[in-house]
Amino acid sequence: MRRNSLIDGLKVIASQLIVWHHLSAYGPLSDVWDVSATLSSDWFFEYGRMAVQFFLVIGGFLAARALTRQAYLKASDAASLVVRRYFRLALPLLAALAIAIPSSMLARYWATFQFFPAAPTWGQFWSHVLLIQTITGDKSLSAGVWYIAIDFQLYILIVVLAWLGGGLLRWGVAGVMLASLLHFNRSSDLDNWGIYFFGAYGLGALAYWAASYRRPMVQLGLLGLIVVVTLVVDFRGRIALAGCIAVLLGWFQSRDRSQLAVLSMPPALARALAVWGDRSYALFLVHFSVVMLANAVYSRLEWDSTAGATCAIMGCWAMSMGLSVIFERWVERPLNRLQSRVYHRSKTTQPSFL
Repeated sequence: MRRNSLIDGLKVIASQLIVWHHLSAYGPLSDVWDVSATLSSDWFFEYGRMAVQFFLVIGGFLAARALTRQAYLKASDAASLVVRRYFRLALPLLAALAIAIPSSMLARYWATFQFFPAAPTWGQFWSHVLLIQTITGDKSLSAGVWYIAIDFQLYILIVVLAWLGGGLLRWGVAGVMLASLLHFNRSSDLDNWGIYFFGAYGLGALAYWAASYRRPMVQLGLLGLIVVVTLVVDFRGRIALAGCIAVLLGWFQSRDRSQLAVLSMPPALARALAVWGDRSYALFLVHFSVVMLANAVYSRLEWDSTAGATCAIMGCWAMSMGLSVIFERWVERPLNRLQSRVYHRSKTTQPSFL
């Protein structure tokens, strides 16, 4: 399947925003940044978190693309998809936690800040393994882990809709999306559940399907109208952003299907976006360990200067990028290959009547 440079670019932007949001939100480094450059610190603190909408819309878009090739799912097929998704998310997460837990222990040895996670209990550990910590209410062992649990819930929901709805999947997704936008997403008490976020996820899925119609712009216009109506009912900046991303992705996909030029970029740039797009999940997983250690070292060394804080922040960002390269190359990629081999082997060894 041809590479989607727009998705790669959005993933790169979103992962960078998440890193800088956490740098602006945690520890003495964020305090110094806030004092010395308040405008940029406030912007990343307020709007950097909205990068989650990028991932939600892209997640729905890619899920729709995968499920379109499997119009009618048997229960065993649906279960297989969910299991594969679990291992795709959970194995790299557990590897990242094997870095985050010792990092937090070391950071607590050097300094004491409230955002350093405490040593995990067994219950807390297993809730992370099962991706249910948002449901059980356990504190996250690393920043952003809640999103991985939500992503898994969303994928289960859309796969169940595909299994139950068959050819009516698009209508099912549209119905649940509207319910989320008009009701569930308006109650912050539900933000530990996937249904709260299904509005953005569903927008991504419907954007993919809209591009397959004979008049995709009409369908995308209707999708945009739905977003406008929901914003009139209750304006939420995150939903406005999700709607814009969804329409942009759908437009790009429709042009791609028509084999019309969409983005004219040098091949080197496209390759760079592809490489760093592949590393976005690794960066998402490992950067908080570096943020904790950077704040602890900064506090330990008592660098009470803007220049020292700036060097520490830039060094933290550079080390996060470097660690993501190592993690993606030597951890995430081998785990994905292992998962694929196990999955295909299990498929080929099943009795024919299954």
